[in-house]
Amino acid sequence: MLMHPEILDVVRRALNEDIGTGDVTSLACIPADRRATGVFLARQPLVLAGVDLLKLIYDHELSILEHDGAALEDGARIATVEDNARTLLAYERVALNFLQRLSGVATLARQFASAVEGTGCRVLDTRKTTPGLRRLEKAAAAAGGITNHRMGLFDAILIKNNHIAAAGGVRRALENASKSGLPIEIEVRSLDELREALDCGATHLLLDNLSPAQAAEWIGIVNRRATVELSGRIDLTNVRSYAETGADYVSSGTITHSAKAVDISFRLELL
Repeated sequence: MLMHPEILDVVRRALNEDIGTGDVTSLACIPADRRATGVFLARQPLVLAGVDLLKLIYDHELSILEHDGAALEDGARIATVEDNARTLLAYERVALNFLQRLSGVATLARQFASAVEGTGCRVLDTRKTTPGLRRLEKAAAAAGGITNHRMGLFDAILIKNNHIAAAGGVRRALENASKSGLPIEIEVRSLDELREALDCGATHLLLDNLSPAQAAEWIGIVNRRATVELSGRIDLTNVRSYAETGADYVSSGTITHSAKAVDISFRLELL
């Protein structure tokens, strides 16, 4: 994934955005021949993600000490890099922005995965990602221990309420979609739609914005005739209650759209 064109492009654009015509502070203050070692350090307990991006940012004497998915304690050394001091400082903020953001996603994802442990239910991410960073944020979510849902609109069919309305109903939407040959999931909003979808042979149902008690009732009606995903206002405070309803999956946009960046620092040591 590291050499995927989207990843190469987003790193290039991030560096151009920050450095522009040059790091005027470093150029003004630091001798041109000064060399140093930079150390990336965890400043809180976290789950690491995005560390391989350092290979695209720093191309000199990089040593990666921890890998994506590692649970780190405060003070853990993540990576070291030796280079010209000006270069190290010019790339510092971009490197930290990626590491802090992606490790924040991975850390929150690990909390969700831990919250449902033992229920047999898996947590999914969503398409509620930072524009341009979806591939990276989904990789970070996976590093945290959850399951990736579809990457975009192109790789699986998810029929939601507006699709049903535009198609002319549950049956018509499913019949039309069946010609695609792609995996099909359909959202149902009422017991009538639930029964109609099952009668049409739906194999993957999305139940949205139900309480855990309602979800358990509807899942009982499904009775294993289809795979069930629950979504809608699911967060760390209630995810286990939803997972215990018998659902196969729970999904939460919180993992990507509301993850808090973690604290990672960069310490420069002169050679």
